[in-house]
Amino acid sequence: MSWKENRKTKLFSDSETGAVRKQWKGHVRVALVYPNIYQIGMSNLGFQAVYNLLNGLDSVLCERAFLPETDASPVQTIESSRRLADFDIIAFSVSFENDFANILSILERAGLPLKAIDRGIPHPLVMAGGVACFINPEPVSEFIDCFFLGEAEGMIERFFELYEPGAGKKNILLKIARNLPGIYVPAFYEASYNKGGTLASFHPVSPGLPEKINRVYLKDISTIHTCSGILSRHTAFDRTFLIEVSRGCPHGCRFCSAGFIYRPPRFRTVSCLEKCIEKGTGLTDKIGFVGAAVSDLPGITELCGIAQKKGAKISFSSLRADALSAELVSALKKSGVKTATIAPDGGSQRIREVINKGITEDQILAATETIVEGGIPNIKLYFMTGLPTETMDDVEEIVTLCRKIKKRFLAASRIKKRIGQITVSINPFVPKPFTPFQWVPMESLMSLKEKITRIKEGLGKEANIRTDSEPLKRSYVQALISRGDRRVSGILSLANANRGNWAKTLKSSPLDPAFYIHRERLFDELLPWDFIDHGINKSFLIKEYQKALLQKGSRPCPMNSCGKCGVCS
Repeated sequence: MSWKENRKTKLFSDSETGAVRKQWKGHVRVALVYPNIYQIGMSNLGFQAVYNLLNGLDSVLCERAFLPETDASPVQTIESSRRLADFDIIAFSVSFENDFANILSILERAGLPLKAIDRGIPHPLVMAGGVACFINPEPVSEFIDCFFLGEAEGMIERFFELYEPGAGKKNILLKIARNLPGIYVPAFYEASYNKGGTLASFHPVSPGLPEKINRVYLKDISTIHTCSGILSRHTAFDRTFLIEVSRGCPHGCRFCSAGFIYRPPRFRTVSCLEKCIEKGTGLTDKIGFVGAAVSDLPGITELCGIAQKKGAKISFSSLRADALSAELVSALKKSGVKTATIAPDGGSQRIREVINKGITEDQILAATETIVEGGIPNIKLYFMTGLPTETMDDVEEIVTLCRKIKKRFLAASRIKKRIGQITVSINPFVPKPFTPFQWVPMESLMSLKEKITRIKEGLGKEANIRTDSEPLKRSYVQALISRGDRRVSGILSLANANRGNWAKTLKSSPLDPAFYIHRERLFDELLPWDFIDHGINKSFLIKEYQKALLQKGSRPCPMNSCGKCGVCS
């Protein structure tokens, strides 16, 4: 490791509170790796939660590692600066598809063979989990020995009861795959393809393995506390104690995988969360509430009051325009929040009905007033373009809506005698597995570029409005990986050999990326991720897609075993 990287690792380590250090001998040694840089990984509550779970087992020692910030640096752990090859297990925690490529870079820097088939004794067992994996693990299946498909709380303890240090890799994996739901070992499954390139079959090649892998989930999340284990200045939240208040989302936006793969939506009780606040305020004065539907939490206003009585500044990971109350805005204002985010997602009411957003223009405008009148000066607006059935008229409506928001924003700001800024974030729509839009092709980059340019030009001369957008190439790669099958492993290998030069990689790839990105899937087509059973009936997703084309909404998930989607039954 270069002296600069070593100094930075020490800087991170010295700034932390709460890291666990155990004796090296006498434990199963796990290197938990986030495939991106430290600042991003340590801002991820899921990563921290797994670290807590692993170190909560007496038999396990867990240390953390991240993607180094310089290309020449090897990968070593924060706690002891050991090499990944020294550990029994390397466990990747992956939240985003674009980080899949970093897995290869990390394995290479660790001096390990990239392909799972080339690793054996004395190499570590390489595992992966996280939401990106249980949406679609196939693009990295060539490099991973086994995947955790589901929520770690229901799997980790049993995994280490079955794990036998020193046993042959195949024997270990067979034992675990046969006895632990949610474990997927790619080497034990075979895929075949039709002449046209679509998936023909996918089945186990070893006896005693299931045809489908059942996603594991925790039915009552109030039985555990999911919150920060380590505080650090070097994160996006600067020593903020993060608390997960909910898992999943009841609203069923048709583009959002979290609203489907985390079904049923689950909320923690206020009494459970109060205990987390008690722990957090003993360490810091910053508390962050995390969840896909924080403002839907029963008792959220009461919870804010509890935190603020203890002197804590609070922040939320998400707020819906139709659930934004003056009390919540007041709580954010008291905590020093300067910017609140609203996600209309679509500019026109028509497109919001297509995606089942469930909010109206009046609610969006009312939320704008509530935010500014409550003393928060800046607003960020999140929109998508390239959504199914979208026309240029719908794109023009984004500009029109932003101007209406600005009018309300300025009127409320003048009363407060302080005018802030509106930031408009425009993001290309990427179709995701296990959503009603999983069959939809991604729009062409040329068309997306035209739409984004139209929005930026339409708002370019508007004072107090700034626009930004996600790079189209990044969204293109995200679509390739999220919709890919096993053969995409070859493209990732090529990207790694090209040192992340995706333009060169896609140009020279023997596989046509458009086959995965821009091709409409058929309802009866076997999809690369169909072997994962999230409990959702495909017929339900098809009906939701058909309702989208008719601009018909669906009610939020009632969370009471209604039987409509299949998860609870």
